Amino acid sequence: MPRNQTVSPDAGKGVGFGLAAYLMWGCFPLFFALFEGIPAYEVLIHRVLWSCVFLVGLVTLLRRWSPVTEALRHPRRLGRVLACAVLIGLNWGLYIYAVESRQVLQASLGYFLTPLVNVTLGLLVLRERMHRLQGVAVAMAGIAIIIQLVMLGEVPWISLALALSFGTYGLLRKQVPLDGLSGLFVETLLLMPLGLLALAWLSEAGLSHFLADHRSTLLLITSGVITALPLLAFAGAARRLRLATLGFLMYLNPSIQFLIALLVFNEPLAPTQLATFILIWCSLALYSWTAWQGRPREANET
Repeated sequence: MPRNQTVSPDAGKGVGFGLAAYLMWGCFPLFFALFEGIPAYEVLIHRVLWSCVFLVGLVTLLRRWSPVTEALRHPRRLGRVLACAVLIGLNWGLYIYAVESRQVLQASLGYFLTPLVNVTLGLLVLRERMHRLQGVAVAMAGIAIIIQLVMLGEVPWISLALALSFGTYGLLRKQVPLDGLSGLFVETLLLMPLGLLALAWLSEAGLSHFLADHRSTLLLITSGVITALPLLAFAGAARRLRLATLGFLMYLNPSIQFLIALLVFNEPLAPTQLATFILIWCSLALYSWTAWQGRPREANET
């Protein structure tokens, strides 16, 4: 087939969907900063509950119940899905806490680190082969973390926890035969009983902000909707774009968060932190370049 015919006619739409997804994810700090006075754990509870409710309607509208019912028919196979649910819940909760405590720089660093965590997990768990330059990129990111530990005297635990939880989630998610929308619905469905129990306890203890005022109630409900919307856009992009292209677009998310942390939240950026960010950006550039270089060879093999 001629080279100019290999480009999908839907590629433009795919880029549009991808930009929409990552722009929405990148602007999440602006949304979760509105929950001032509401603890992160309560926001997480409602994010899980209302995501599940919204996804019920979405799955029904798109007629995607078949993979969901197939998964629920085999409860013994839901172990990995439950593990995914716990990891994504942990990731969401940490992220909300990072925004509420004005540590968005750490959150952005975590998502910059995620691709490198994915490469490392692939090597250690799946026994995938790592390109030599990819190994250099991972080592550079490790040096950046050590610099923060030595120079600042603290481990960027939010960054590491976000990267490890989301990276491990991605690793397990690959082993679950569910698409993004169906998978997220089943994950939130599994977390829903725990969420309802937690909500009942908050209400009984008089600690719940739900129905306390119109603003808080609307924000808590909306948290479920905005969880699903970028996922839908991402699914549209994933169907139309190469994985390498999606990988490049992915850096928009933490880049936007980085700018929001500096320009909107006025978070301080010490010279040492800036140096570690630059080192991680260089490692990402090296990683992305090796991924892009590998793309033509993979295409020629298929």
